Amino acid sequence: MAKLVFLGRLQSVAGEAERTVASGPLETVLAALEPDLSLALLDERVRFALNGTLLGDRGGIVLSPGDELAFLPPVSGG
Repeated sequence: MAKLVFLGRLQSVAGEAERTVASGPLETVLAALEPDLSLALLDERVRFALNGTLLGDRGGIVLSPGDELAFLPPVSGG
């Protein structure tokens, strides 16, 4: 199992701060989520951090058992 972590507004969309999911390709993991959550996570402005390391390339992500993938939404401020 792997863990998804939702930060900022994505936590509201997910309805929780984190979720345990089956390991495997990210495309498969996201396909099993609610459609509105999947769309929010795939927004091009959302950054991904795998096991604490920000990813520059979002392609080819495969979650292994024990992995943590955090989704970081864009931050706005004034």
